Amino acid sequence: MKLSLREDITAAVKSAMLARDAERTSTLRMIQAKLKDTDIAARPKGVTAIPDDEIFAMLRSMIKSRRDSVALYRQGGREELAVKEEGEIAVIEEFLPQTLAGDALAEAIKTAIAETGAATAKDMGKVIGALKARHGAALDMGAASAAVKAALA
Repeated sequence: MKLSLREDITAAVKSAMLARDAERTSTLRMIQAKLKDTDIAARPKGVTAIPDDEIFAMLRSMIKSRRDSVALYRQGGREELAVKEEGEIAVIEEFLPQTLAGDALAEAIKTAIAETGAATAKDMGKVIGALKARHGAALDMGAASAAVKAALA
């Protein structure tokens, strides 16, 4: 039976603690804390626990902020902090589905353009909507939007 994403994270915390892997445990607890904060923020909408697709979005935003930090640390000559952030990125990425990239992304964009009949950059929203509907969590929106823009140019 497939575990839910929350159960996967909890199981990973337990195994990291048993393995006495302090850095991994720290990152996983950070994910759990962010997840709890996101759940609390969603309560006014009547949601007690956010769905997996919102958890994926939360994880992607965590990765994005860490990538920004890596760049800043490298600019400031703080390589040890950049390496630490990259380690956190690797742990967070374990919980994301395989993202579309390269030929698979190009093919998905080509299909979405054909389905929507998009011809110009003005139709970018239609194409992105079709991609989200079909590929959802497997989509890195930054890469996808850049590729769609290039395909429609």
